[in-house]
Amino acid sequence: MNNNSKPGINTICTHTGELKDTQFKGAVSPLYMSTSYAFTDVDEKRYPRYFNTPNQQALAIKIAALENTDAALIFGSGMAAVSTSLLAFLKQGDHVLLQKTLYGGTFNLVTEEFDKFGIQYSFTDNLSEKAFAEKVQSNTKVIYIETPSNPLMTITDIEMVAQLAKKHGIVTMIDNTFASPVNQNPIDFGIDIVIHSATKYMGGHSDILAGAVAASQEHIDRIFHMGKNLGGNLSDYTVWLLERSIKTMGIRVKAQNRNAKRLAKFLNNHQSIAKVYYPGLKSHPDYEIAKKQMKGYGGMLSFELIESINAREFIKKLQLIKSSMSLAGVESTILLPSETSHALLSLEERKAQGISENLLRFSVGIEEKKDLIADIEQALEACK
Repeated sequence: MNNNSKPGINTICTHTGELKDTQFKGAVSPLYMSTSYAFTDVDEKRYPRYFNTPNQQALAIKIAALENTDAALIFGSGMAAVSTSLLAFLKQGDHVLLQKTLYGGTFNLVTEEFDKFGIQYSFTDNLSEKAFAEKVQSNTKVIYIETPSNPLMTITDIEMVAQLAKKHGIVTMIDNTFASPVNQNPIDFGIDIVIHSATKYMGGHSDILAGAVAASQEHIDRIFHMGKNLGGNLSDYTVWLLERSIKTMGIRVKAQNRNAKRLAKFLNNHQSIAKVYYPGLKSHPDYEIAKKQMKGYGGMLSFELIESINAREFIKKLQLIKSSMSLAGVESTILLPSETSHALLSLEERKAQGISENLLRFSVGIEEKKDLIADIEQALEACK
């Protein structure tokens, strides 16, 4: 391999940032469980809350490489990553502009907590350049986006937002969870800070709770100073588990991409399905934007059942696809956003975002496509 070329995605997932077992020559990174380190005669004073234990630092190198950034930080949850990043760049009197369609937890953080800090906020009316430009204020310090969005898979033009922000000297942040670094690298389109719920595709096995932020060293330094005070770091054992999981992320996500595209086409042609939301379908209104900025269209899709089918009953009839609160595991899961991810929003707020009571969010796993299709067909038949 040319020394100047960047390794491929699976090579980065497997090897970049790994710790060497110099004592026993083991094939995997050793795990350093200590929460207490010496402070004399050392190059760096290590402390878990300072994000600088050996396992924390090694995993940060891997995530930075995956997102084409200088540095990264690992957090205890996706919301710890989101809240720490926003608060690192916002203070009393500042304004943050957020896109209309957002993860419910992020929406709640802003609408329930920011008034307490004297931080102003606005949401765009839609995802057009005009909608963003009209809401920029003289005190706007951050523009925050999420693409594909949860749960309607709307696609935001990343490059457009980045260029608009640069004109005004505004910092940009993106929740890149649904895409994962395998399918999308927002830094390449001008975004400043990339955020992940590492619980999802990075973890990939529904057994890890974590968050991650990747950015320039300058921006990471600022987030670090806020993070060490808020205390949202991750335990080293979970860091080690997350590194293990990321090794297969490229393979897992590509398999989920293929399955989701096939399932989206199947559902799109089914008489019991009113609407399908998947950016890989040419019928998706944002297909061309997704094609421009995504390497794959992801393992997430949503669909609405026709009115005569009860969504809760449909979920109960599924035998292979699991009812689950989270997403992105190797197993296929499904949920009602109105009762889970967006349950804290009012009925009016959900309607405004286009989230109906019959909308289902489908996290497609790595099972055989024919088995997933058969499970959906039998559940639909049972609900007639």
